[in-house]
Amino acid sequence: MTQNSDVILDRMMALHPKIIDLTLDRVWRLLAALDNPQGKLPPVIHIAGTNGKGSTQAMIRAGLNGAGLSAHAYTSPHLARFHERIRVADALISEADLTAVLDECYVANNGENITYFEITTVAGLLAFARAQADYTLLEVGLGGRLDATNVIDEPVISVITPISIDHEQFLGDTLTKIATEKAGIIKRGVPVVVGPQPEEAMDVIEAVAMRLGAPLIVHGQHWHVSCENGRLIYQDETGLCDLPMPNLLGTHQVQNAGAALAVLRHLNLGEAAYESAVTQAEWPARMQRLKTGPLVEASPEAELWLDGGHNAAAGDAIADLLGSLPKRPTHLICGMLNTKDVTGYLRPLAEQAESLTAVSIPGEANTLPADATAEAATAVHLSSTTADSVAEALRAIIATTPQARVLICGSLYLAGNILRENG
Repeated sequence: MTQNSDVILDRMMALHPKIIDLTLDRVWRLLAALDNPQGKLPPVIHIAGTNGKGSTQAMIRAGLNGAGLSAHAYTSPHLARFHERIRVADALISEADLTAVLDECYVANNGENITYFEITTVAGLLAFARAQADYTLLEVGLGGRLDATNVIDEPVISVITPISIDHEQFLGDTLTKIATEKAGIIKRGVPVVVGPQPEEAMDVIEAVAMRLGAPLIVHGQHWHVSCENGRLIYQDETGLCDLPMPNLLGTHQVQNAGAALAVLRHLNLGEAAYESAVTQAEWPARMQRLKTGPLVEASPEAELWLDGGHNAAAGDAIADLLGSLPKRPTHLICGMLNTKDVTGYLRPLAEQAESLTAVSIPGEANTLPADATAEAATAVHLSSTTADSVAEALRAIIATTPQARVLICGSLYLAGNILRENG
């Protein structure tokens, strides 16, 4: 029987007892067994950070496309299908090609311990090494220093988006410790675009860059971005760009656009690239307005939104955007993982929402039980209840407020579930 990618992916889950085990030894071993595909990639742009990595990558890719260039792109986690993680020359990897590279990596690994993320990252690198493109965009999965993507000796440029507290159990419980892991992607002599950072994080980045002789291109020092009269204004040492506002919504996307523009300006790609970066980027489940599908059909007068942000900084960004929208009764349907700072995420949202209906994330072993999410909402003075599903929660909300604004939020895993079911 012909195998498909799902069968091989399931088999890969059994190759290591832990989902996350940060080290590069296993990755280097497998890469060597595959003749080091990481050394055969088109020029690499490597992106780390806590918030905004995916959006920034999407804007860089849109900018490259606007300049007539193609890009491989690696991102994680996926939302609806694993194939989303691997774009080969801008197209989602085909089922046949994905199955082939996964199987090749599985055979080359020869039954040795390796995590799911590590072996699938290697599969992505192998696919990229075998196809033509102008650039390769690699988004860090977790941290940076020991992340499976951190195997490129000399990227053309590195990017560090805003750093905040997240994944403390793996990266450390202070900004300094977390920034040390993120700054691990900095390579000797390779320029680094740096988004807005807390002082503790910036101190770490500057120290690492100085030690490695890596030129910094820093927000607030070397580049500035702002909104003026409904336009995005970007300025650096070479001049000013007057551009449309980003099509990805939220003031935080202005900062992400700034980082993407700093990369594209460093590569000197021209006005078409800069405009495409802010007008053509696509990044689902980041304050995405749902306009089709069963949930929308079941609530025709409501305004449905979907967001996968899940830490305190994401809560701040979402609350800021909700506050900027036209006034409308706003209700949250929220499901989160048990590894997240639920209270930190919900506290800013409590100021913008009238209620929260908590759900458990379907099929996710690490979901926070719905009643625990509801308790956390109550603790930040947000009226809360629970439901067995998003559809049930939505029915209850529109029964009393048919024209509600409803935000489904709290986890990329929940967002992926919605995109699969509502597609």
